[in-house]
Amino acid sequence: MNRDLLLKDIAESGYNIGYAAKKHLATYDIVEKAPGWISILSFAFGVLALVVPQLNNNILAAFLLIVSYAVFYFSSYQDVRLGYSKVGSRLTTIFTSLRSLYYEVKSRDDAASFDDLDARYRELLNESQSIGISKQIFLSDWYAHYKFFWQAERSWLKEKRPFTFWRDKIPLSATLTGFFLIIAIVFGAAYSFIRGVCP
Repeated sequence: MNRDLLLKDIAESGYNIGYAAKKHLATYDIVEKAPGWISILSFAFGVLALVVPQLNNNILAAFLLIVSYAVFYFSSYQDVRLGYSKVGSRLTTIFTSLRSLYYEVKSRDDAASFDDLDARYRELLNESQSIGISKQIFLSDWYAHYKFFWQAERSWLKEKRPFTFWRDKIPLSATLTGFFLIIAIVFGAAYSFIRGVCP
């Protein structure tokens, strides 16, 4: 394999492995923290409903019960949550090793042999593919995008793996959700306007 192809391959795998690491850590964070936040918000809402009459209605209470039910969903991950943390940490280490390998390949002369570095790369790649957990929690994609694109150091990837805003940095599901919310708001506003004009 020549130098440019190996660099491109390492950068592509670096992106995939770095994102997978963040997704595992996002699942761990959500499972670890969300039940506590839901409990705090539910309690706060219940207390406020006692003193603020506008909060004391059936629709808000039903919505709160639905959100509170999510705690049962998170509890199904409680027994395996530490596995997500361990895999995420190991994938982060592999991501860092790939960065070092990338710079090592980049510093070598074009005429040099890259067989030893390619072998190290394949070893890291095989390990990353063997340890990943396929089942991830709801919304871990969105949180992983935040963790990868806003928290992680990923500048070394940009040379061979450039990122686009809409294709890479924003999850497709978030784009579609935003699109449908805007349509719903526009139609709701239009419906309210028409009902107000034509009683």
